[in-house]
Amino acid sequence: MQKQIRSSIQLANVPAIHSYACIVGQKEGEGPMGNCFDRIEQDPYFGEKTWEQAESRMQADTLQLAMEKGNIQPASLDCIVAGDLINQCTSSTFALRSLGVPFLGVYGACSTMAESLLVSALLVDGGFCRNAAAVTSSHFSTAERQFRFPLSYGGQRTPTSQWTCTASGAVVVSAEGDAPRIRGACIGKITDFGITDANNMGAAMAPAAADTIFRYLQDTKTEPKDYDMIVTGDLGNIGSPLLIDLLKAQGVDISAQHHDCGAMMFNEHSQDTHAGGSGCGCAASLLCGHFLPMLQRKKIHRMLFAATGALLSPMSSQQGESIPGISHLVEISSN
Repeated sequence: MQKQIRSSIQLANVPAIHSYACIVGQKEGEGPMGNCFDRIEQDPYFGEKTWEQAESRMQADTLQLAMEKGNIQPASLDCIVAGDLINQCTSSTFALRSLGVPFLGVYGACSTMAESLLVSALLVDGGFCRNAAAVTSSHFSTAERQFRFPLSYGGQRTPTSQWTCTASGAVVVSAEGDAPRIRGACIGKITDFGITDANNMGAAMAPAAADTIFRYLQDTKTEPKDYDMIVTGDLGNIGSPLLIDLLKAQGVDISAQHHDCGAMMFNEHSQDTHAGGSGCGCAASLLCGHFLPMLQRKKIHRMLFAATGALLSPMSSQQGESIPGISHLVEISSN
Protein backbone atom coordinates (compact mmCIF):
# COMPACT_ATOMS: atom_id res chain seq x y z
CA MET A 1 0.00 0.00 0.00
CA GLN A 2 1.38 3.38 -0.94
CA LYS A 3 1.57 6.14 1.62
CA GLN A 4 0.69 9.54 0.21
CA ILE A 5 2.09 12.61 1.93
CA ARG A 6 0.32 15.62 0.47
CA SER A 7 1.38 15.59 -3.18
CA SER A 8 4.15 13.03 -2.85
CA ILE A 9 4.02 9.23 -2.67
CA GLN A 10 6.21 6.91 -0.64
CA LEU A 11 6.22 3.38 -2.07
CA ALA A 12 5.73 0.72 0.58
CA ASN A 13 7.14 -2.21 -1.40
CA VAL A 14 10.01 -0.26 -3.06
CA PRO A 15 9.95 -1.86 -6.55
CA ALA A 16 13.28 -2.89 -8.02
CA ILE A 17 14.82 -1.69 -11.25
CA HIS A 18 15.43 -5.12 -12.72
CA SER A 19 17.27 -4.06 -15.88
CA TYR A 20 17.79 -1.06 -18.12
CA ALA A 21 19.34 -0.04 -21.44
CA CYS A 22 19.99 2.96 -23.65
CA ILE A 23 20.79 3.58 -27.30
CA VAL A 24 21.87 6.91 -28.79
CA GLY A 25 22.84 8.44 -32.12
CA GLN A 26 26.24 9.43 -33.43
CA LYS A 27 26.29 13.02 -32.14
CA GLU A 28 25.34 11.92 -28.62
CA GLY A 29 28.04 9.24 -28.75
CA GLU A 30 30.62 11.87 -29.67
CA GLY A 31 29.76 13.97 -26.62
CA PRO A 32 31.36 13.91 -23.17
CA MET A 33 29.00 11.12 -21.98
CA GLY A 34 29.66 8.86 -24.98
CA ASN A 35 31.30 6.07 -22.99
CA CYS A 36 28.24 5.36 -20.85
CA PHE A 37 25.74 4.26 -23.52
CA ASP A 38 24.99 0.63 -24.38
CA ARG A 39 24.99 1.28 -28.10
CA ILE A 40 25.85 4.17 -30.39
CA GLU A 41 24.14 3.99 -33.78
CA GLN A 42 26.05 5.64 -36.61
CA ASP A 43 23.13 5.47 -39.07
CA PRO A 44 20.54 8.18 -38.22
CA TYR A 45 17.93 6.14 -40.08
CA PHE A 46 18.61 3.02 -37.96
CA GLY A 47 18.27 0.99 -41.15
CA GLU A 48 14.78 2.33 -41.88
CA LYS A 49 13.37 4.55 -44.64
CA THR A 50 12.12 7.55 -42.66
CA TRP A 51 13.10 9.49 -39.54
CA GLU A 52 9.91 8.42 -37.78
CA GLN A 53 10.51 4.75 -38.54
CA ALA A 54 14.06 5.24 -37.29
CA GLU A 55 12.84 6.48 -33.91
CA SER A 56 10.46 3.53 -33.57
CA ARG A 57 13.27 1.13 -34.42
CA MET A 58 15.55 2.77 -31.85
CA GLN A 59 12.91 2.51 -29.13
CA ALA A 60 12.08 -1.13 -29.97
CA ASP A 61 15.77 -2.05 -29.94
CA THR A 62 16.30 -0.30 -26.61
CA LEU A 63 13.49 -2.19 -24.90
CA GLN A 64 14.70 -5.44 -26.44
CA LEU A 65 18.18 -4.80 -25.08
CA ALA A 66 16.82 -4.00 -21.61
CA MET A 67 14.86 -7.26 -21.62
CA GLU A 68 17.89 -9.23 -22.79
CA LYS A 69 20.05 -7.74 -20.04
CA GLY A 70 17.44 -8.81 -17.48
CA ASN A 71 16.71 -12.19 -19.08
CA ILE A 72 13.08 -11.09 -19.52
CA GLN A 73 10.77 -12.20 -22.34
CA PRO A 74 7.91 -10.01 -23.63
CA ALA A 75 5.45 -12.53 -22.21
CA SER A 76 6.80 -11.74 -18.73
CA LEU A 77 5.90 -8.06 -19.05
CA ASP A 78 2.49 -7.22 -17.62
CA CYS A 79 2.51 -3.68 -19.01
CA ILE A 80 4.60 -1.25 -21.04
CA VAL A 81 4.33 2.45 -20.18
CA ALA A 82 5.80 4.49 -23.02
CA GLY A 83 5.63 7.78 -24.86
CA ASP A 84 7.54 10.17 -27.09
CA LEU A 85 7.28 13.62 -28.67
CA ILE A 86 5.60 12.80 -31.97
CA ASN A 87 1.87 13.25 -32.64
CA GLN A 88 -0.21 10.75 -30.64
CA CYS A 89 2.99 9.02 -29.44
CA THR A 90 3.27 7.18 -32.74
CA SER A 91 6.96 6.38 -32.27
CA SER A 92 6.07 4.29 -29.22
CA THR A 93 2.93 2.80 -30.74
CA PHE A 94 4.69 1.53 -33.85
CA ALA A 95 7.77 0.46 -31.90
CA LEU A 96 5.83 -1.76 -29.52
CA ARG A 97 2.80 -2.92 -31.53
CA SER A 98 4.23 -6.35 -32.34
CA LEU A 99 4.98 -7.36 -28.73
CA GLY A 100 1.42 -8.15 -27.68
CA VAL A 101 1.94 -6.58 -24.25
CA PRO A 102 -0.66 -4.34 -22.54
CA PHE A 103 0.28 -0.76 -23.31
CA LEU A 104 -0.22 2.59 -21.60
CA GLY A 105 0.74 5.56 -23.75
CA VAL A 106 1.84 8.60 -21.73
CA TYR A 107 2.85 12.10 -22.71
CA GLY A 108 4.90 14.44 -20.59
CA ALA A 109 7.04 15.92 -23.35
CA CYS A 110 10.67 15.63 -22.20
CA SER A 111 9.54 14.55 -18.72
CA THR A 112 8.17 11.30 -20.16
CA MET A 113 10.91 9.05 -18.73
CA ALA A 114 10.13 10.16 -15.18
CA GLU A 115 6.38 9.89 -15.84
CA SER A 116 6.59 6.39 -17.34
CA LEU A 117 8.90 5.26 -14.53
CA LEU A 118 6.55 6.71 -11.94
CA VAL A 119 3.49 4.97 -13.42
CA SER A 120 5.38 1.67 -13.79
CA ALA A 121 6.51 1.85 -10.16
CA LEU A 122 2.96 2.52 -8.94
CA LEU A 123 1.61 -0.43 -10.94
CA VAL A 124 4.23 -2.77 -9.49
CA ASP A 125 4.09 -1.39 -5.95
CA GLY A 126 0.31 -1.71 -5.91
CA GLY A 127 0.45 -5.36 -6.98
CA PHE A 128 -1.18 -4.78 -10.35
CA CYS A 129 1.95 -5.86 -12.27
CA ARG A 130 4.94 -8.01 -11.48
CA ASN A 131 7.01 -6.58 -14.31
CA ALA A 132 6.39 -3.27 -16.08
CA ALA A 133 8.59 -1.48 -18.60
CA ALA A 134 9.10 2.28 -18.81
CA VAL A 135 10.27 3.39 -22.26
CA THR A 136 10.74 6.62 -24.18
CA SER A 137 12.68 8.11 -27.07
CA SER A 138 13.34 11.19 -29.15
CA HIS A 139 15.03 11.77 -32.50
CA PHE A 140 16.55 15.04 -33.65
CA SER A 141 15.08 14.88 -37.13
CA THR A 142 11.54 13.85 -36.15
CA ALA A 143 11.36 16.62 -33.56
CA GLU A 144 12.73 19.23 -35.95
CA ARG A 145 10.15 18.26 -38.58
CA GLN A 146 7.24 18.46 -36.12
CA PHE A 147 8.12 21.36 -33.85
CA ARG A 148 10.36 23.62 -35.94
CA PHE A 149 11.28 23.39 -39.62
CA PRO A 150 12.24 20.59 -42.00
CA LEU A 151 16.01 20.16 -41.95
CA SER A 152 16.29 21.21 -45.59
CA TYR A 153 14.89 24.63 -44.66
CA GLY A 154 18.20 25.55 -43.02
CA GLY A 155 16.73 27.83 -40.33
CA GLN A 156 19.20 29.48 -37.96
CA ARG A 157 19.05 28.38 -34.32
CA THR A 158 18.98 30.97 -31.55
CA PRO A 159 21.56 30.95 -28.70
CA THR A 160 18.93 29.74 -26.21
CA SER A 161 17.83 26.80 -28.36
CA GLN A 162 18.62 23.19 -27.41
CA TRP A 163 19.48 20.18 -29.54
CA THR A 164 16.92 17.37 -29.47
CA CYS A 165 18.79 14.17 -28.66
CA THR A 166 18.56 11.07 -30.81
CA ALA A 167 18.33 8.69 -27.89
CA SER A 168 16.17 6.15 -26.10
CA GLY A 169 16.03 4.62 -22.63
CA ALA A 170 14.15 1.61 -21.24
CA VAL A 171 13.76 0.36 -17.66
CA VAL A 172 12.15 -2.88 -16.49
CA VAL A 173 10.57 -2.39 -13.04
CA SER A 174 9.93 -5.55 -11.04
CA ALA A 175 8.31 -6.60 -7.79
CA GLU A 176 11.40 -8.65 -6.98
CA GLY A 177 15.09 -8.08 -7.48
CA ASP A 178 18.13 -6.25 -6.28
CA ALA A 179 18.82 -2.53 -6.24
CA PRO A 180 18.37 0.10 -7.50
CA ARG A 181 14.94 0.61 -5.96
CA ILE A 182 12.25 3.23 -6.45
CA ARG A 183 11.27 4.63 -3.06
CA GLY A 184 9.15 7.67 -3.76
CA ALA A 185 7.56 9.85 -6.39
CA CYS A 186 6.00 13.24 -6.93
CA ILE A 187 3.52 13.94 -9.71
CA GLY A 188 4.23 17.28 -11.34
CA LYS A 189 1.91 20.25 -11.55
CA ILE A 190 1.48 22.31 -14.71
CA THR A 191 3.32 25.60 -14.26
CA ASP A 192 3.34 28.57 -16.60
CA PHE A 193 5.51 31.65 -16.10
CA GLY A 194 4.44 33.20 -19.40
CA ILE A 195 7.44 32.20 -21.51
CA THR A 196 6.44 32.33 -25.19
CA ASP A 197 9.77 31.71 -26.92
CA ALA A 198 9.69 28.13 -28.22
CA ASN A 199 13.46 28.32 -28.58
CA ASN A 200 13.94 28.87 -24.85
CA MET A 201 12.67 25.64 -23.35
CA GLY A 202 14.99 25.80 -20.34
CA ALA A 203 13.36 28.96 -19.02
CA ALA A 204 9.88 27.51 -19.59
CA MET A 205 10.62 24.26 -17.73
CA ALA A 206 12.73 25.51 -14.80
CA PRO A 207 9.73 26.69 -12.71
CA ALA A 208 8.11 23.25 -13.00
CA ALA A 209 11.28 21.53 -11.79
CA ALA A 210 11.58 23.97 -8.91
CA ASP A 211 7.98 23.37 -7.86
CA THR A 212 8.22 19.56 -7.93
CA ILE A 213 11.56 19.35 -6.16
CA PHE A 214 10.46 21.83 -3.49
CA ARG A 215 7.19 19.97 -2.84
CA TYR A 216 8.94 16.61 -2.54
CA LEU A 217 11.52 17.95 -0.09
CA GLN A 218 8.78 19.59 1.95
CA ASP A 219 6.51 16.54 1.95
CA THR A 220 9.28 14.10 2.89
CA LYS A 221 10.93 16.49 5.36
CA THR A 222 14.26 16.02 3.65
CA GLU A 223 16.98 18.43 2.58
CA PRO A 224 19.20 18.54 -0.50
CA LYS A 225 22.13 17.20 1.53
CA ASP A 226 20.15 13.98 2.13
CA TYR A 227 20.67 13.10 -1.56
CA ASP A 228 23.87 12.41 -3.43
CA MET A 229 22.39 13.84 -6.61
CA ILE A 230 19.34 15.82 -7.68
CA VAL A 231 19.05 15.27 -11.42
CA THR A 232 16.87 17.24 -13.80
CA GLY A 233 15.91 16.27 -17.31
CA ASP A 234 16.97 18.84 -19.87
CA LEU A 235 16.95 22.36 -18.52
CA GLY A 236 20.26 22.85 -20.28
CA ASN A 237 22.69 25.68 -19.76
CA ILE A 238 19.96 28.33 -19.58
CA GLY A 239 17.39 26.61 -17.39
CA SER A 240 19.77 25.05 -14.86
CA PRO A 241 20.93 28.35 -13.29
CA LEU A 242 17.31 29.51 -13.26
CA LEU A 243 16.31 26.41 -11.29
CA ILE A 244 19.04 27.08 -8.73
CA ASP A 245 17.90 30.69 -8.33
CA LEU A 246 14.20 29.79 -8.07
CA LEU A 247 14.85 27.30 -5.27
CA LYS A 248 17.26 29.62 -3.46
CA ALA A 249 14.45 32.19 -3.38
CA GLN A 250 12.44 29.60 -1.42
CA GLY A 251 15.32 28.91 0.97
CA VAL A 252 16.53 25.71 -0.71
CA ASP A 253 20.03 25.39 -2.18
CA ILE A 254 20.56 22.35 -4.46
CA SER A 255 23.64 23.71 -6.22
CA ALA A 256 25.96 21.12 -4.64
CA GLN A 257 23.76 18.18 -5.67
CA HIS A 258 22.29 19.34 -8.96
CA HIS A 259 23.11 17.70 -12.31
CA ASP A 260 21.19 18.37 -15.53
CA CYS A 261 21.11 15.85 -18.36
CA GLY A 262 20.69 18.54 -21.01
CA ALA A 263 23.82 20.32 -19.80
CA MET A 264 25.76 17.05 -19.59
CA MET A 265 24.97 15.49 -22.96
CA PHE A 266 26.99 17.67 -25.34
CA ASN A 267 30.04 19.88 -25.44
CA GLU A 268 28.40 23.20 -26.25
CA HIS A 269 31.56 24.63 -27.78
CA SER A 270 32.85 21.81 -29.97
CA GLN A 271 29.44 20.33 -30.90
CA ASP A 272 27.52 23.55 -31.62
CA THR A 273 24.50 22.58 -29.54
CA HIS A 274 24.00 26.05 -28.05
CA ALA A 275 22.11 25.68 -24.73
CA GLY A 276 22.47 21.88 -24.49
CA GLY A 277 20.45 18.76 -25.14
CA SER A 278 16.71 18.14 -24.95
CA GLY A 279 14.10 15.57 -25.94
CA CYS A 280 12.61 12.57 -24.12
CA GLY A 281 15.68 10.50 -24.87
CA CYS A 282 18.10 12.95 -23.26
CA ALA A 283 17.17 12.25 -19.63
CA ALA A 284 16.20 8.64 -20.41
CA SER A 285 19.53 7.66 -21.93
CA LEU A 286 21.61 9.33 -19.22
CA LEU A 287 19.47 7.82 -16.46
CA CYS A 288 20.01 4.36 -17.95
CA GLY A 289 23.59 4.87 -19.08
CA HIS A 290 25.09 6.95 -16.28
CA PHE A 291 23.03 7.34 -13.10
CA LEU A 292 21.49 3.87 -12.64
CA PRO A 293 24.89 2.15 -13.04
CA MET A 294 26.25 4.49 -10.34
CA LEU A 295 23.44 3.42 -8.01
CA GLN A 296 23.87 -0.25 -8.86
CA ARG A 297 27.60 -0.08 -8.12
CA LYS A 298 26.84 1.92 -4.96
CA LYS A 299 28.96 4.84 -6.05
CA ILE A 300 25.96 6.92 -5.00
CA HIS A 301 23.18 5.82 -2.66
CA ARG A 302 20.23 8.16 -3.06
CA MET A 303 19.09 10.41 -5.89
CA LEU A 304 16.11 12.38 -7.14
CA PHE A 305 15.34 12.15 -10.85
CA ALA A 306 13.11 15.02 -11.97
CA ALA A 307 12.73 15.02 -15.74
CA THR A 308 11.21 18.17 -17.22
CA GLY A 309 8.87 18.80 -20.12
CA ALA A 310 7.52 21.75 -22.15
CA LEU A 311 3.86 21.09 -22.95
CA LEU A 312 3.59 23.00 -26.20
CA SER A 313 2.58 22.14 -29.75
CA PRO A 314 3.27 23.88 -33.06
CA MET A 315 -0.34 25.07 -33.05
CA SER A 316 -0.18 26.58 -29.57
CA SER A 317 3.05 28.42 -30.45
CA GLN A 318 1.59 29.73 -33.70
CA GLN A 319 -1.42 31.03 -31.78
CA GLY A 320 0.84 32.97 -29.40
CA GLU A 321 0.23 30.79 -26.36
CA SER A 322 2.78 30.63 -23.56
CA ILE A 323 4.61 27.38 -22.81
CA PRO A 324 3.34 25.36 -19.82
CA GLY A 325 5.95 23.22 -18.07
CA ILE A 326 5.79 19.96 -16.12
CA SER A 327 8.25 17.97 -14.03
CA HIS A 328 7.67 14.52 -12.56
CA LEU A 329 10.03 13.09 -9.93
CA VAL A 330 11.10 9.68 -8.69
CA GLU A 331 13.42 8.91 -5.80
CA ILE A 332 15.81 6.02 -6.49
CA SER A 333 18.15 4.40 -3.97
CA SER A 334 20.97 1.87 -4.07
CA ASN A 335 19.30 -0.46 -1.55
